[in-house]
Amino acid sequence: MSKSRPLRHAVVARSPAHPARGTLRFGNLTYPCALGPAGIVPLKREGDGGTPMGVWRIVGMLYRPDKVAPPRAHVPVRPIAPGDGWCDAPGDPNYNRPVDLPYPASHERLWRDDGLYDVVVVLDYNLARRSQGRGSCIFMHIARPGLSPTAGCVALARQDLLRLLAAPHPPEAVEIVG
Repeated sequence: MSKSRPLRHAVVARSPAHPARGTLRFGNLTYPCALGPAGIVPLKREGDGGTPMGVWRIVGMLYRPDKVAPPRAHVPVRPIAPGDGWCDAPGDPNYNRPVDLPYPASHERLWRDDGLYDVVVVLDYNLARRSQGRGSCIFMHIARPGLSPTAGCVALARQDLLRLLAAPHPPEAVEIVG
């Protein structure tokens, strides 16, 4: 039996001075990033404002075809359409899954006017083995101006996220450390 190659990780660490800010490092690249207002948490709960600690595979990418070119990726890449959403309602059968809008339960709209989801890196947090209420919509995406806090995602400045994804061998996982 052969050993599998280790994943290429981008490592996110919290800033000591500000729990909702951090640094993403990948090879010789280092970028400031935004985190949830509660900082990095070892046990994520829906709505707690925490960014979940752990190693999360990059399982897909979404992009706004009217705003950016398809990102280079080793995972499936899909354009976002105006009717795309992501369910964030604990107890709903589609919790932490993509949904078509309109959708009756609480959800995130992926086609946003603010540009935050022009590029979305889907992380395997609570996806493969979902646990209701453990957090949903944990992505890596474009940051708000000034790197203001996310709801629990990792967000980078637009140009930094695009540079990271354009690396010759981009990350296959994001490791979020406490």
